[in-house]
Formats: sequence, structure tokens, C-alpha cells
Amino acid sequence: MDGPKFTAILHRALLLGGVWVVLTGGEAKGLALGAAAVPVALWMSLRLLPASAPLRLWRLAGHLPRFLAGSLRGGIDVTRRALAPRLRLAPGWVEVPLDLPPGGRAAMGGELSLMPGTLAAGSRQDRLLVHVLDTDAGFERTIRDAAAAITAMTDGAPR
Repeated sequence: MDGPKFTAILHRALLLGGVWVVLTGGEAKGLALGAAAVPVALWMSLRLLPASAPLRLWRLAGHLPRFLAGSLRGGIDVTRRALAPRLRLAPGWVEVPLDLPPGGRAAMGGELSLMPGTLAAGSRQDRLLVHVLDTDAGFERTIRDAAAAITAMTDGAPR
């Protein structure tokens, strides 16, 4: 196994292990179960998306505040729209052209689906299909910015 591939697998294992520790609160019983669950999750993730380039974990950590801020803004916007019926809703689909590295489209879809007001629902050729609450709200730019951040987490080169 070459160095970059090994590093990519190690990064993915660290990421999955970190998520497990956060979810279990670091409790001993949870960590014992994680000793079995994390390797299984790693094996499944490698079967679904083979490792090619290592994640740049420091960029992933840097992306987290941006993601949390976007989730908070989206939650406030959705709450405002729910509580103030006069606010305009124009639900619909946007197709955003994306040039992402392998696995990037799945990561992008997952991130968007966690953000209030957006739901990634697939892709068509090089375009990501996203359902939004307001087609005039300018989600396309936000999606392209998030895609650039995801690209930067891998080797930085779109494919």
C-alpha cells in the first residue's frame, strides 16, 4: 500500500473514531463498543468509496465553524419563515454545477442535507440537484463556496 493511500485510510479511521468518541461522550462502555464498530464502519466506508487522497484534517476542522454558522443561520431563517407566514416561500429546485474530487459530491450532499432549508436530492451529470425553500435566496453561491471548501479538504484539485 502506498503512502498517500495509507494516510487516507488513517485519516478516515481517525475521523470515524473521533465521531464515535463525541457520540458516546467518551464513556468506557461506548469506547469498548467503538473498538468493534469503528473498524466495521471504516471497512464499509472503504467499500463504498475507496481511499485515494488523504483528507486535510486541519482544513476539515477549519470548515466546522463555517458549517455550524451556516446551520444556525439556516435554522433561524426557517424558524422566521414558519412563524411569519407573510414571508415569501418559493420552494423549488436548483441545479448547481460542481467539479468535486471523488467522494466530494456525497460529502456535499450530506452537508447540504444537514443544513436547514436545503436538501440534496441527487445529481445529473456534473450538477448537484438541491431542493431549497426559496429559489431566489442565492443558495447557488453558498453551495459553490461549500464545494470549494470540500475540495480543499482533499488534495485541493477538482476532478
